[in-house]
Amino acid sequence: MDPVTLAGVILVVGIVIAIVTSVPIAVGIGLTAILATVSLLGFDQAILASSNRMFTGINSFPLLAIPFFVLAGVLMNRGGIAARLIDAAQVLVGRMPASLAHTNIAANAMFGAVSGAAVAAAAAVGTVMHPRMKKEGYDPAWAAAVNVASAPAGMLIPPSNTFIVYSLVSSTSIAALFMAGLGPGLVWAAACGVVVVLYSLRHRELRSAARPTLGQAALVLWRAIPSLLMIVIVVGGILVGWFTATESSAIAVVYCLILGFAYRQLKVKELPSVLLDASRTTAIVMLLVAVSAALSWVMSFARIPELISNALIGLTDNPQIILVIMMAILLVIGTFMDPTPAILIFTPIFLPIVTEFGIHPIHFGTMIVYNLCVGVITPPVGNVLFVGSRVARLGIEPVITRLGWFLLALVIGLFIVVFVPQLSMWLPTALGLIVG
Repeated sequence: MDPVTLAGVILVVGIVIAIVTSVPIAVGIGLTAILATVSLLGFDQAILASSNRMFTGINSFPLLAIPFFVLAGVLMNRGGIAARLIDAAQVLVGRMPASLAHTNIAANAMFGAVSGAAVAAAAAVGTVMHPRMKKEGYDPAWAAAVNVASAPAGMLIPPSNTFIVYSLVSSTSIAALFMAGLGPGLVWAAACGVVVVLYSLRHRELRSAARPTLGQAALVLWRAIPSLLMIVIVVGGILVGWFTATESSAIAVVYCLILGFAYRQLKVKELPSVLLDASRTTAIVMLLVAVSAALSWVMSFARIPELISNALIGLTDNPQIILVIMMAILLVIGTFMDPTPAILIFTPIFLPIVTEFGIHPIHFGTMIVYNLCVGVITPPVGNVLFVGSRVARLGIEPVITRLGWFLLALVIGLFIVVFVPQLSMWLPTALGLIVG
C-alpha cells in the first residue's frame, strides 16, 4: 500500500475508532493526524510538521475573539442578564397559547444573540424557565425539549463563535457572516415556534400569560434594554468600522462586567471563578482548532479533499443534489462531532465544490453552521442536550423522545436555508459587505 493510501486509511479508521470508543474528540483527531503524518513523512518529520501546523492553526488574531466572547457569555450568565431577557421575552410573546414555551424560545434567541453560546443559553434560560413551566402544568420532558431545541439559535444570530471559526478556514468576512446568520437564526427560532403552536392546539390547557399593564410592560422592556444594547454595540461597531470583530469581543467583556456590577449580581470575589469557567471552555475550543488544523493539513497533503470532490462530481453534476448529499453527510457527522472540528475539517473539502457551482462562500457558511447546530442537540455528543436535560433534572432519554418533531422542523428549516439563499445573502449584500 502506497503512503498516501495508507494515510487515508489511517484517517478514516482512526476517526471512526475515536467516535466508537468515545475517546475525547480532540485526542482522537490529534492522534489520528499524527499517525497519518508519520505514514507520509516518517516519525521525526511528522512530529515537527504536526506540531507546527497545530501552532499555526491557533496563531491567528481573529481567534482571540473566541475567548473574549466565551468570557462575555459567562459574565452574562452570572450577572443577572438572563432574567431580564426572559422577562422581556414574556412581554413580547406572553399572549400566545403555551406562552411559556414561546417565551423560552424567544429568550434563548435573545440570550444567544448577546452571548453566541448555545450551552450558556440552555443553562441560563432553562434554570429560570423550567420551574415556571413545570408549575404551569407543562410536561417536564417536553419543557426541557423546548429549551434544548431552541438554544442553538444563538449560534446563528450574531455574534457567533462558530462563524468566527468558519471565517478563519474559508477566508471570508466575519462581519458578512454575522449579518448572514441573522436570517437562518430566525428560521431556527420560527421552526421551534411552529412545533410549539401545533403542540398547543392539542393541549389547550396550556394558558397564555396574564396580560401586563402598559406600565409593567414598559418597565420590563426598559430593564432589558441595557442587555440588548450589547448587540447594537458589538455588531453595529463592526459594521460601521469602529472596531474589528476581535476588538468588539473585548468591548463585550467590559460591557458585561459593567452590567453585572450595575445589576449587583456579580461580585468581585466571583471573578476568579468566572475566569476559570471561561478558560476551561476556551482551552477545549483552542485544542480542537489546533488538532483540526493538523488533520486538515495531512488530509490536503494526501489529496483527500480532491478525491472526495471528484467522487461527488462523478455521481452527478446537479448542484442541488450535491448540496443534499453534503447536508446529509454533515447531519450525520454533526451527531458525532462538535461543530468546531467539523467546520475545520469539512469546509476545505466541501467549499471548493460548492464555489465551483457558483454558491457563495457566505451562503455556504450559513448552511454548514445551521446544519452542525442540529448535532449539538442530538446524542451521542450533543452538549446542549446534556446541559438542558441536567438543568431540568431529567435523563436524556425522555427529552430525546420529545425532540422528534423539533428535529423534523429544524431539518425542514435547514433546506429552506440551503435553497433560499436570499435568507442569508440579502442583509450583508444590502449593507455592502458582499459585492456582486
